Parts: sequence; C-alpha cells; structure tokens
Amino acid sequence: MNISSTAFRDIHPGAKIGNNVHIGSFTVIEEDVVIGDNCRIGSNVHIFNGTRISDGVQIFPFASIGATPQSLRKEEEKALLEIGSGTIIRESCTINRGNPSFGGKTTIGQNCLLMAYVHVAHDCSVGNNCVLANNVTLAGHIEVGKYATLGGLVAVHQFVHIGEQVMIGGGSLVRKDVPPFVTAAREPLSYAGINSIGLRRRGFSTEDMHHIEDIYRVLFVKGYSMRKALDIVEHELPQTKFSQQILGFVRNAKRGVMKGYKA
Repeated sequence: MNISSTAFRDIHPGAKIGNNVHIGSFTVIEEDVVIGDNCRIGSNVHIFNGTRISDGVQIFPFASIGATPQSLRKEEEKALLEIGSGTIIRESCTINRGNPSFGGKTTIGQNCLLMAYVHVAHDCSVGNNCVLANNVTLAGHIEVGKYATLGGLVAVHQFVHIGEQVMIGGGSLVRKDVPPFVTAAREPLSYAGINSIGLRRRGFSTEDMHHIEDIYRVLFVKGYSMRKALDIVEHELPQTKFSQQILGFVRNAKRGVMKGYKA
C-alpha cells in the first residue's frame, strides 16, 4: 500500500486494503471497506462503509463512493456497493450503496468508465464495459446492460432497464425501457436505428446486424401496434438468439418501451 505522506488522511485500521494501492492526500476510507490490489485512489475521495472495490480500479479526486442512499427511508441494515475490476471513476462522481429495503446492493461492472460528475443512485446495476459520459444521472433501481454507452447529460428515470449494446444520445431523458442493440435519441426518446458502430466493434457480423435491424423495423418503424409487431417478429421472422432476447426484453419491460421512429 502506497499512502501519500504529504498531507492528512483518514484510513480506518479495520479497512482491508490490497497490495500496491496508492491513496492520495485528504482521502477518507471507513472501516467496512475492501479495496483490491493495484488500485489508485486520488486525493479528497471519501469511501464509505459497505464498499467493495476489485483489483485495478482507479478513482479520481473528489469522488464520493458508497454513501448512504438519497432516500427518506431510515437505513437500519448493512448495504453494499460493489465495483468491478479495471473500472475508472473520474472526478466528482457520486455512487450510493444499496438501500436495504430494496435489496441492498449497487453494482458497477468490470472495465467501466464513469466520466466526471456521474451520479449512480442506490440499487442500480451497471454491466461490464459500460461508458457513462459526463453528468450522466441514474436514479434508483436502474439496470444498464453490458457495453452500453450513455452520452453526456443523460438522465434516467428510476426503475428503467437499458439493454446491452445500447447507445443513448447526449442530453436525452430516459423515461421508458430501451431494448438491446439500438441507438436512442430525440425528445421524447425514440428509436434512431441500431447501434451499428458499437455492434461492429463487438464483432457482430453484417448478417446479424441486418437481422436485428429487420426486427426493429417491425417493432418501431412500420407503425404496427406493439402487440401486432411482437406477433410478427415471433411468427414471421427467423427465430434466433437475438430475436428471443429482444422479444423477452420488450415483453418484460415494466415501464414500457421507448417510442418508435417518426420522421
């Protein structure tokens, strides 16, 4: 462990800190904290009880990690925040631990990038390899799938589910669920095509992308009711792992699904 010797710091002796961890000046680490190996914690960071940080995480100055939920409910039990290996948390991010009344755990996956001023509220789940750009705000109980990218100033309503491999344009207000593999933009938030750039980077074939595009053309472009569109996708299009994933997501959307395309 490499602790800055140039200024005051407050690290509880009960905290479990791994090997080759750098901790900057004026940082506070509370008792019930676990930090893995090869992490770098900047100056003026506060890491609260219940935080579990995996190996190779970088946390930049002025971040608040694992604070109690911004909720009127009284916290009576222990709750957790788990951060996956290789994740980068930039300046002034705020991430709250879970609320015991609702499950009690907030999770950030592996190899994520949370840019400056991102807020992740209690009981959120962010998948692996996600990018949350500057000032993204997640309310409570949000689920973000792997490889999702949220542009700057995106604000997401509580309990929303964002599917994997999604790209949401900067400044968007996300009030409904966003199914996997799409780009979403406009106001109100609407389908803007599949996330072709992201899918290509992840190794999706041209055939796979055309198939996904065909599914969303039925769901979001042709003007069918959602019930009719789902029936067409299930019975008239080829049944693949992608069609099954999309059908399952849409049918299980608790807040409803974002709007389709309008010219």
